Amino acid sequence: MTALPLRPAWRRALVTGGAGFLGSHLCERLLESDVEVDCVDNLCSGSMENIEHLLGRPGFRFLDRDVCLPRCIEELRGPYDLVLHFACPASPVDYLRMPLETLDVGSLGTRNALAIAHRDSARLVLASTSEVYGDPLEHPQREDYWGNVNPVGPRSVYDESKRFSEALVTAHVGAKGSNAGIVRMFNTYGPRMRAHDGRAVPTFICQALAGEPLTVAGNGEQTRSLCYVDDTVDGILLVAASRAVRPVNVGGGEETPVAEIAHRIIALTGSKSELRYVERPADDPERRRPDTTLAREMFGWEPKVAWEEGIKRTIGYFASRDPRERLSAQPPAAAAHAAPPDEAPHP
Repeated sequence: MTALPLRPAWRRALVTGGAGFLGSHLCERLLESDVEVDCVDNLCSGSMENIEHLLGRPGFRFLDRDVCLPRCIEELRGPYDLVLHFACPASPVDYLRMPLETLDVGSLGTRNALAIAHRDSARLVLASTSEVYGDPLEHPQREDYWGNVNPVGPRSVYDESKRFSEALVTAHVGAKGSNAGIVRMFNTYGPRMRAHDGRAVPTFICQALAGEPLTVAGNGEQTRSLCYVDDTVDGILLVAASRAVRPVNVGGGEETPVAEIAHRIIALTGSKSELRYVERPADDPERRRPDTTLAREMFGWEPKVAWEEGIKRTIGYFASRDPRERLSAQPPAAAAHAAPPDEAPHP
C-alpha cells in the first residue's frame, strides 16, 4: 500500500457509495491519511459490514442517503475538498435487478455529486469502467477509443449509465469550470467483494472453497485483466490529486482467459473442483485489457501487487467467512460472469 498522494487542501472528503467494495477501501485509505470522510450510501448494494471497522473512528461519518435525490445537495453540507463519486450498482446481479436505479445514479446522482463539488470548489473523481468500451474492436483499449456498446442490450443500463456520467462530467467542466476527473477501472478484485454478486473472482473462489464445480461462461477463452484493489485505489487517488480532466485507464497488465483464472484459483485453494461450462451471457466482452500508458506517463502508476499474491489475499478473506454464507451466496449459473470483475462501486 502506497502513501496517499495528498495535496494540502485535502481535509474532508465525500465518498458516495462508500459502503461498497471499492468505496469502503477508499474511505479506509483516506482516514489512514488523516482525511475526514463522509461516507454516503443508501445500502441498496453496499453493506454496513464493509465499514463496520471504521465506525467510531475520529473523522469518519456514515450517512444513509440516496445521492439521486435533490435534497442530498443541502443535506451533504461539507464543505468538502474532495468528492469521490462511486455510487452505482456494478455487479450484474445488482444492475439487472435495479436497471432504473442504475441509470438514475449515473445521471441524477452524478449531477448532484457535481453540484456538491462545484459548490465547495472541490475536486471530483468519477468512477467509470472498462464497460464504456463495450465488446471492444480495439485491443488493448486506449482512452481515446470510443467503444462498441449495444445501447439496448441487457448490460446497457450499466454501460450507458457510465457513458452518460462521463459526458456529464465533461460538460460540467466545460460549462462551469468544475475541477473533475474520470477513472476507467478494469477488473478490480479483492477483499469485501460479495460472494453472490455474479463476478468471476468471488464466484470461482467460493465455489472452489466449497468443492463445487467452477461455472465458466462459454468456452472460457474470453479474457480479463485483473487488478488488485490496493493498486486500483492508488490509481484513483493519484488522479484525484491531479488536475487531469481526460479519462484515465486503471487496470492490470496481464490479460488472462477466464478459464485460466478458474484453474489458477483451484490450484491456490487446493480444491479438487473441476470446471463446468455454462451458457455465455449476451454482450459478454470477448477481450479486456487496458492500455495504461497514460496512467504510467502522467502519474507513474503501475500495478504492484502480483496476481498470485492478490488472489491469495482474496481467498483468505473468503475462507474467513461463514461457510454457510459462501454456499448460500452462489449465483445462478446463467448470471455468473454476466460482467467482468469490474470496479464494483455501490450506491
